[in-house]
Amino acid sequence: METIKLWNHPESANTGNPADDFEPYFETYLLDKSQPLRGAVVVCPGGGYSCRAPHEAAPIALKFNELGFHAFVVHYRVAPYRFPAPQRDIFRAVKLIRSRAAEWGVDASQIAVLGFSAGGHLTACAGTLFNEIDANAGDEADAYPQRPDAIIPCYPVISFSKWGHSGSGINLLGERLGDLGERYSLETRVTPETPPAFLWHTATDGSVPIRNSMEFATACWNNGVKAELHVFPEGPHGIGLAADYPDAKRWPELAATFLKTTCGFTAR
Repeated sequence: METIKLWNHPESANTGNPADDFEPYFETYLLDKSQPLRGAVVVCPGGGYSCRAPHEAAPIALKFNELGFHAFVVHYRVAPYRFPAPQRDIFRAVKLIRSRAAEWGVDASQIAVLGFSAGGHLTACAGTLFNEIDANAGDEADAYPQRPDAIIPCYPVISFSKWGHSGSGINLLGERLGDLGERYSLETRVTPETPPAFLWHTATDGSVPIRNSMEFATACWNNGVKAELHVFPEGPHGIGLAADYPDAKRWPELAATFLKTTCGFTAR
């Protein structure tokens, strides 16, 4: 595993406390590079835009390695950093991965972003805001596109409305939530250019209502975007690989099939 910093010049959180400053980075989980080029999954752990949950990081990357994909885990900025810092981080990660795709055995046209909860919001941002967030850094990676080829929001925060998740919105937007909350409720930002989306949620999620996934999937279908939504009957919020839930634990295999059959990704 290699650790790669996202930015050449780290940005301060500007809180007056150096302990709040964070250098975002990603970790590589690469398969045998001597094999033909294959797709990659870029993982965004959840945590309400206040932290990054470990059980939604390395274990997810390793699972997608088992399923035949290269994987990366992005440790993006969270509060006290505000929008668009996390969004710039995920787009920068996609650019950097594409810039080194041949070296790593990655097909640069087969990069999916996957994330959980608030990381699911970040994932949906990757699929909807790629034309408006500047993730350039003045190096060779700037020349590469930042739009992912597929997105996999897992029990995602999509909206900051009454049925969304205001805590994530506060951490991301701070005092600007009232002004910008609707704009970054991403069910309103889907267009025909949004990449194919695989979503899953549990019906009993008591923290982020299932309507988040339903509204985003519906927006995809209304815009002619290929989308698949799985609703599993049981499981609380934040279950990651869902090992203790026989229905929900099937989601990685279902997502892998979606990438291969609907999106044309190559796996081992």
